[in-house]
Amino acid sequence: MSILSVKNLSHGFGDRAIFNDVSFRLLKGEHIGLIGANGEGKSTFMNIITGKLQPDEGKVEWAKKVRVGYLDQHTVLQKGMTIRDVLKSAFQYLFDLEAEMNELYAKMGEASPEELEKLLEDVGPIQDTLTNNDFYIIDAKVEEIARGLGLDEIGLERDVHELSGGQRTKVLLAKLLLEKPDILLLDEPTNYLDEQHIEWLKRYLQEYENAFILISHDIPFLNSVINLVYHMENQELNRYVGDYTNFQQVYEVKKQQLEAAYKKQQQEIAELKDFVARNKARVSTRNMAMSRQKKLDKMEVIELAKEKPKPEFHFKEARTSGKMIFETNHLVIGYDEPLSRPLDLRMERGQKIALVGANGIGKTTLLRSILGEIKPISGTVERGEYLHIGYFEQEMKETNNHTCIDEIWNEFPSFSHHEVRAALAKCGLTTKHIESKVSVLSGGEKAKVRLCKLINSETNLLVLDEPTNHLDIDAKDELKRALKAYKGSILLISHEPEFYRDVVTDVWNCESWTTKVF
Repeated sequence: MSILSVKNLSHGFGDRAIFNDVSFRLLKGEHIGLIGANGEGKSTFMNIITGKLQPDEGKVEWAKKVRVGYLDQHTVLQKGMTIRDVLKSAFQYLFDLEAEMNELYAKMGEASPEELEKLLEDVGPIQDTLTNNDFYIIDAKVEEIARGLGLDEIGLERDVHELSGGQRTKVLLAKLLLEKPDILLLDEPTNYLDEQHIEWLKRYLQEYENAFILISHDIPFLNSVINLVYHMENQELNRYVGDYTNFQQVYEVKKQQLEAAYKKQQQEIAELKDFVARNKARVSTRNMAMSRQKKLDKMEVIELAKEKPKPEFHFKEARTSGKMIFETNHLVIGYDEPLSRPLDLRMERGQKIALVGANGIGKTTLLRSILGEIKPISGTVERGEYLHIGYFEQEMKETNNHTCIDEIWNEFPSFSHHEVRAALAKCGLTTKHIESKVSVLSGGEKAKVRLCKLINSETNLLVLDEPTNHLDIDAKDELKRALKAYKGSILLISHEPEFYRDVVTDVWNCESWTTKVF
């Protein structure tokens, strides 16, 4: 049975078309990976099917009484609510049913025998719904999911208003999984999860009985949980059976077949045009020329998709730094309370270090303490000489109303207009993206604008806080290549071993020095 039908969908922003006459069907139990390069419209598609965005044309039809759960990272969490309150709100519909059932029980005391029978009939299905949906073990379910996603480490009594973006995403994901909807819509759910919790979510989705649509650029994760791929490219949506690896093979074959058919047709068109041009003026051959012209007019011309600009990252390198990059002496990091035991760390020129470990243990706090952005609780940090630091932050909180061009120009006022556009194009952004405001770009496109600033600054130390969040596969591969080629030093936070493993010289497991209890 079809849970969702999308028919003849067309949509765009200004003169930038995203979809053109797209159709889609979702069946019960399908586990779909929605893939495509940054800016192809994956999140827009999610917003259209959830009704947050009205399409320019086309119809979106859900089956009756389908419960849809959408992981939307822009959901506002109410101040004053604890994590536990938010998680328990996943069962609000059951609490409402319980209230309705209690009202029916209250009426039974004064009911006539006929009314009593009717009331008992009404109570039965409600009682069954409550039992079948684990209403009487809600607290245990909340604890189980909270543990799986590491929320117990943050503290279930914590006010949600105090949480970081990544922690909020975890809370929203946990609430969604507790709701057990008929279909899950997940947009980059692994972005703020560490390896241990990605593994937990992987097992959860593998065993998930209902349908889901998943957007993710984490290929090992995608491959382990999906059985269908929908590929978004050039305003089209195409279906492939199997996982991402299978899609790649089939897609490559289709592309080669289309290119071969295109070459053959172009040759035929050239020959027909040549015949018409040479014979249309001659009386004896005019009819033959006209019949070939008709054939040309009726021909469905094959069009090859325009090649998308592939990103090219080449970090500009500053003069060589001193031998010591930084050294800490009994450094204790944290804000109100210590996040680490006293640390004596040292990094030397040429080292490329990955900081790994669970979320919330202070990896970002350590980076910011080393950079001097926040004061340590105690101890000292000594930074080396001649450091030219490039810092890629994990989250940009403020809304940015600049265009991409202005954003780069403000940073590099000496660039010509052409140089600004060329710099952005090299990062894989199209003309349409380059002329847009940063605020309307997808997460991956915003990351590319920030990377554009980084690669055009002269640096000898890169400090990167989860730089692969939101990046599509081509950009991630190119970033990995560029970091391997970089002659300077690198301090990197990442939860993707397949990304950092070939880049770094050292891995520091921050769980060994955190004060957080697991």
